[in-house]
Amino acid sequence: MNARFEQSPWSPPTAAPSQSGARPRRSSPHAGTLLVLLLVALAHLGAWWAWNRPVAMPDFRGQVNGLAFAPYQRGQSAEGNNWPTAEQIEGDLRRVAPLTRRVRTYAVHGGLERIPQLAWNSGLDLRVTLGSWLDRRLDRNAAEIRSLVQVARESRNVDRVLVGNEAVLRGDLSAQQLAGYVQQVRRQVRQPVSTAEPWHVWLDHPELGEAVDFITIHLLPYWEGLPVDAALDFIMEKFDAVQARFPGKPVVIGEVGWPSDGRDIGAARATRVNQAMFLRKFFNIAERRGLDYFVMEAFDQPWKVSFEGRAAGYWGMLDLDRQAKWPMVGAVQETPGWAGWALGASFFAFAASLFFLARRPDIRLPGKLLMAGLAQLFTTGTTLVVLAMSETYLSASAGAVWSVLIAGQLLLLALLLSDSFELAETVWGRVSKRRWPALPAATGAALPKVSLHLPICNEPPQMVRDTLDALAALDYPDFEVLVVDNNTTDPALWEPVAEHCARLGPKFRFFHLGRWKGFKAGALNFALRETAADATVIGVLDSDYAVRPDWLRRMAPFFDRPEVGFTQSPQDYRDAHEGWFKRVMFWEYAGFFRAGMVTRNERNAIIQHGTMTLIRRSALEGAGGWAEWCICEDSELGLKLMRQGWEAVYCPDSMGRGVMPDDFAAYRKQRHRWAFGAMQIVKGHWRALLNPFDRSLSQGQRFHFVMGWMPWFGDALGLAFVLGGLFWSLGLILLPISNPLAYPELHEALAGFGIGAGFWTALRTAAQAVGMSNEFPILLFMLPSLGLFGFKLFQIWTLYAARVACGAGDRLAAALGGLALTHTIGKAVWQGLFKRRAHFARTPKMANAPALVQGLATAREELILLALLWMAAVGITAVHRGGTWEAVLWTVILLVQSVPYLAATTMAVMAALPASRSAAVPGAVSATSAAGQAMARSGGD
Repeated sequence: MNARFEQSPWSPPTAAPSQSGARPRRSSPHAGTLLVLLLVALAHLGAWWAWNRPVAMPDFRGQVNGLAFAPYQRGQSAEGNNWPTAEQIEGDLRRVAPLTRRVRTYAVHGGLERIPQLAWNSGLDLRVTLGSWLDRRLDRNAAEIRSLVQVARESRNVDRVLVGNEAVLRGDLSAQQLAGYVQQVRRQVRQPVSTAEPWHVWLDHPELGEAVDFITIHLLPYWEGLPVDAALDFIMEKFDAVQARFPGKPVVIGEVGWPSDGRDIGAARATRVNQAMFLRKFFNIAERRGLDYFVMEAFDQPWKVSFEGRAAGYWGMLDLDRQAKWPMVGAVQETPGWAGWALGASFFAFAASLFFLARRPDIRLPGKLLMAGLAQLFTTGTTLVVLAMSETYLSASAGAVWSVLIAGQLLLLALLLSDSFELAETVWGRVSKRRWPALPAATGAALPKVSLHLPICNEPPQMVRDTLDALAALDYPDFEVLVVDNNTTDPALWEPVAEHCARLGPKFRFFHLGRWKGFKAGALNFALRETAADATVIGVLDSDYAVRPDWLRRMAPFFDRPEVGFTQSPQDYRDAHEGWFKRVMFWEYAGFFRAGMVTRNERNAIIQHGTMTLIRRSALEGAGGWAEWCICEDSELGLKLMRQGWEAVYCPDSMGRGVMPDDFAAYRKQRHRWAFGAMQIVKGHWRALLNPFDRSLSQGQRFHFVMGWMPWFGDALGLAFVLGGLFWSLGLILLPISNPLAYPELHEALAGFGIGAGFWTALRTAAQAVGMSNEFPILLFMLPSLGLFGFKLFQIWTLYAARVACGAGDRLAAALGGLALTHTIGKAVWQGLFKRRAHFARTPKMANAPALVQGLATAREELILLALLWMAAVGITAVHRGGTWEAVLWTVILLVQSVPYLAATTMAVMAALPASRSAAVPGAVSATSAAGQAMARSGGD
């Protein structure tokens, strides 16, 4: 065996590489690992318990005075033709009879007119306050009044009659019109007659009070934005004010209540505990004062959500399945079944952490704690989303949307778990099983002949000549260089290269192909056919790379082992000193090659990236050469070779340096090609990557390839969420300002320009027709995106601190560079998923930097989205005034979503600025060498 496979000082005794195709034996979980996971799980359960501790509140042992009764079942609605049957209505009456002796109805059509008769025939001791529904449709109103009078006359258990419900509040009827309807009914029935409106309508329209026999007011402090602690004082104050305004007339509270779920309105929070707290305190006050009231309402009615908002479906004391939400006595829990959810989340996080950590028992305690803690945290977040879905009434369309959102949450969970493990093993892992020093072969040692392939296309001749000169200086006995130029039409670009090859001697052969299919892969396949018959190793490098003289002497001997299919050296760059733009790029690249690739190498799962790579010729030919259908032919080849059982060797030592893109457009184009090519590879090898029964890849290889590309899928989802967030924000801005009651000054001002009520009505109608909402997304869907953003920043900071020799400023620069490519990667993923091919875009090098305006133009998409996100944040702040946590959090999310676009714009401007060579750039010398590390540490800030 070659000397390079001897143990390095930091390798364990079992550091010898495994045979091709062999699966490493799994390590048994260490007792310390199990103890850490158990302690973290117990802490997690303790947090669930603390969050769901029972809340003490006053008991109520009496009977509820009355309930607002709407017997709509699951899937039924007052707005359609699917009305409750007589059997369903009777069942609901029997359900509420033990709770109260009085119900209030809202309509006398669609079968609801049968409620008094069904209650009487069932022998239930229930009195009915008979209601009716009036709106703008006068013919329908006339029919409703006739039915109301008829039912009231025929029913012995109807003791009061209500003409309309909040008709004045909605603007459907004027106070004068409604008073006329009331007088019409009073003349025809024996029962007392009233109408139901919120407290302020009665105070604003005292003439309405003169028309009724009793006052029926609605007291719903949730809509007033009051905290639950102040709500009772508020409603009693308003009750007393109405009573004082109409002395001598009975005042009935037609609706009083609090929702158990829904959006925050000001300081009002809709929760199960708050609903129980409000109603149980109110029941005791009402009992002491002898108040006549109806609770809003008996059963949850989710059909109201579409036009009144999420909270409208959750006012019931009983849920849609007719089960009590909380008891009348004793403490109340927000999530009564929390223990099952907590145990499920803890067990899953425990199992997931054990699955990962059992494969790396050598990880130090901080890494185990981090992995276990993050797994519990991330799993809890996903569990809470699923819990919220289980407690939400969903239509088929809403269920489909929730399912998609939860699938996105599960994708984020998988990404966060895998990234947590990668962070833990990279930073805190103690054992490296697949690292070997690349020791130069001894003089006179038998070395394979290497054929080096250099594809070029429209490259600057001097840059290519420098690359060729470095190859000519290789300290290696037997090699050839094949330069293949394809699709270059300007002879001034390729002829100087051909002449230089001729001057360098017979080892250097030049081929000009003109127009050639297959782009870079096509050129490499041509070179493979022209390779010398006795060459057994193929080397590939980019046209800008100046290799070290000992590159081949240090890397070619790895092929002494027959299992090795290819070797890979990291990308490194010699132009990092050319201004801040290139410095940022340098450190952004460095993280992958100095941390990510080293970790992937532990499971023989590196990414072959096409330059500074050596490939066994028989392996390359056995794989069918380079894939001309894929624009990342190098990465595709590496995966294909691993599927065929070949082993890869990654040596983190820098063996050569190239140059980086000169402007942001080129930088972005390069990453777009990588991401699009990755999607081509996923589609081309999906069985090996996603089918657990396909054994062509080991578990570790499948893990690294799938989870390594998962962040790019996350960027694609992020792009979709940005566009969705902008659309949602438009509804959050337009719908509130279209309400004249909310913004009277704005409506009055615009009315002077001819923008009247018709415009605002049309605007609301159009916004609602396209699915816009005036409610913020559910809080639990907002938090994971913020958590992911924070974790990614923490991950970058920690990985760079541990594995990349740079200072704090350059770590932030690396994060800036990565964030700047988020939009580009997201676009590339979506395009790669739905398109078969993309134009091969070479990355231009050594071009003149563009002007500032041209630089901004390269980031025009990002600049537009940045402006839209900031405008949306300002609009949300102006309209909602930070009145709720939801409004504040949504604004924060919009600003966080804008960070990648701000980074892209910053990078574009930075690239357009004149390059400054005076900046101290530690990366100008490879930081993988001892001297490079010393220089990096000396100037990394």
